[in-house]
Amino acid sequence: MASIEMSIAAPSDIDGILALQEENQLEHGGLLSARLPRAWFEAAVNDLPIIVARRSEQVVGYLVTASREVTQNVPVIAAMLRAYPGTLDSYVYGPVCVAANERGHGLAAMMFAELRKLLPGREGILFIRTDNIASLRAHQKMGMREAAAFEHDGVKFLALAYR
Repeated sequence: MASIEMSIAAPSDIDGILALQEENQLEHGGLLSARLPRAWFEAAVNDLPIIVARRSEQVVGYLVTASREVTQNVPVIAAMLRAYPGTLDSYVYGPVCVAANERGHGLAAMMFAELRKLLPGREGILFIRTDNIASLRAHQKMGMREAAAFEHDGVKFLALAYR
C-alpha cells in the first residue's frame, strides 16, 4: 500500500476535497454539518492552510483552517463564534474529513500535527456535534478542550479550542 503524503492544499486538490466532503454529508451517513461550495474552497486555499493527505495522489483526508472573514457567512460557524468568540488572532479549525477506508489509523492526528507546525501559538476554534462521539474523543486526545455548548438548527454542538 502506498504511503500517505501530506501537504498544504493547492487549487488542484479542490476536486478531491469536494468528493470527500460529499461522501461525509449526513445523507450519505457522514456527520458533516455544512456543505461548503467550490468557490468557498477556492477562497480558503488562499487564506490559511488546508492540510491534505493523499495516498497514490488521491485525497484521502483534509483539515481546513480559515479566518473569521472567510467563514463569516457559514451559519453554524457564526453560531459557534457567538457561543465562544476566542482570541483576536484565533482561526476556525475544520471541517476535518478522513475517507472511510482510512479511519482509525491516526490520520486526523497526523494532519493536526502538520497544522500545528504551520500555525504555532495561535488559538484554533472548532465545533463538533454532541452525537459525534468518535470525533469528540479523537479531538480531546489531541488536547482540545471544551469551550462552550451551543445549538444551531435544532442540533446540539460543542465548541472546542486549543492553542
